Amino acid sequence: VQLQASGGGLVQAGGSLRLSCAASGRAARFYAMGWFRQAPGKEREFVAAIRWTDSSVYYPDFLEGRFTISRDNARNTVYLQMNSLKPEDTAVYYCAATNSMISIVTMKARFGYDYWGQGTQVTVSS
Repeated sequence: VQLQASGGGLVQAGGSLRLSCAASGRAARFYAMGWFRQAPGKEREFVAAIRWTDSSVYYPDFLEGRFTISRDNARNTVYLQMNSLKPEDTAVYYCAATNSMISIVTMKARFGYDYWGQGTQVTVSS
């Protein structure tokens, strides 16, 4: 399985970006996919997850509805639409996937995922 993340870049505060994560290999057997981010000097944190079977989505409370995760089954791709971006959203964003039937709590944890993309840099200027 390979995950290819793209769509990062430089944007002004208040702007939007859409990240993409294209999966190849055993993508058709994914149970869930997620997005995490890591800012310099900080731990990698959960941003969003989607359960492949029923498209249930999960987010951390601190996002306040600014981000939306979605998927395209035909393209084996998951997206992260990011709106109202803030400088504190600056980070490397990673997509991840798992074939295992994991709980909602585990979907929000790094250890819940078996496969990781290479990361894409998002920089939000003030």
